[in-house]
Amino acid sequence: MEKITETWAFINAMLGPGAPFYVIGVAGMFLILLALPSLFKKPEDQFARLPSRRGANNPSEKVSAESQQLRYDNNKGLNLEKFSEYLEPQDEEEMSAARLKLVQAGYRSKTAVRTMNFAKMAMGVGFLAVGLLYVLIQPNEPSLAALLMTILIPGAIGYFMPSYWVERRRQQRQEDVTNGFPDALDLMLVCVEAGQSLDQAILRVATEIKVSYPTLAEEFEIVANEMRAGKDRVTVLRDMSERCGVNDISSFVTVLVQSANFGTSISDALRVYASEMRDKRVLRAEEKANVLPTKLTIGTMMFTVPPLLIIMVGPSIYDIYVNLIQEGAF
Repeated sequence: MEKITETWAFINAMLGPGAPFYVIGVAGMFLILLALPSLFKKPEDQFARLPSRRGANNPSEKVSAESQQLRYDNNKGLNLEKFSEYLEPQDEEEMSAARLKLVQAGYRSKTAVRTMNFAKMAMGVGFLAVGLLYVLIQPNEPSLAALLMTILIPGAIGYFMPSYWVERRRQQRQEDVTNGFPDALDLMLVCVEAGQSLDQAILRVATEIKVSYPTLAEEFEIVANEMRAGKDRVTVLRDMSERCGVNDISSFVTVLVQSANFGTSISDALRVYASEMRDKRVLRAEEKANVLPTKLTIGTMMFTVPPLLIIMVGPSIYDIYVNLIQEGAF
């Protein structure tokens, strides 16, 4: 009992008033590390031990299966497969929404949601550890409020940073698609009027705009490849509108679907819609131009007016101050 008391007194003297929190935190992390292997360990499938009849009768198939398993194990994107139960939403709607958001941001792999949640957890714990380390190396004893703020705020920043990055990338891709879509429509209209089919026109547009608008070119390449693979055109176009998440693309897909259903000319529909997209781009440019004077006014008020006031009023205030000192007012 005396040894325990002496040990606690030593810890309290070394860590200060926050010693109980440090001890509880370290003990909690130690218990979590002990429990992780049992949580993530899956029961062994007894049927996996039974040899397959086809594999037993055909050695070449057995070798190919083993090589495929090696390729599966060497795939870095699937290293988190055993943690999928904890790193992926179990609700189908949440899983679909998270995957759609990542696809719109440009992350199309099957393990994107899993990797995203792992990055959030890893960065949250890492920044939390950085905050704790900063508290430990401080020479002064911080208050309890400062202690919690120093530890929890970096952890929250690290946890939400991947989500912020994905959202910013998603918005940037949508902006790139919106900016490049009118030019792509004009080029597609030229290709269709020259006698090419819609599939060939989409592939040619993807090739031509790859340098100027790589994001939109990537989407058109996916559409062209899925059409050549035999997938239904309407389904491919609707998948493109979901991947982009842009209203202009959704309207474009609606125009093409209606043109195909009613048997109207695709070139006429593209000509009308391309004209509307050009007008819409001009309106967006005018909107940004109209906002510019307001932004310049704010900058002028912040960085121009204070120096002018100092230059114009400063000498007068200084003379008044000197006169008051000479008269003995201060």
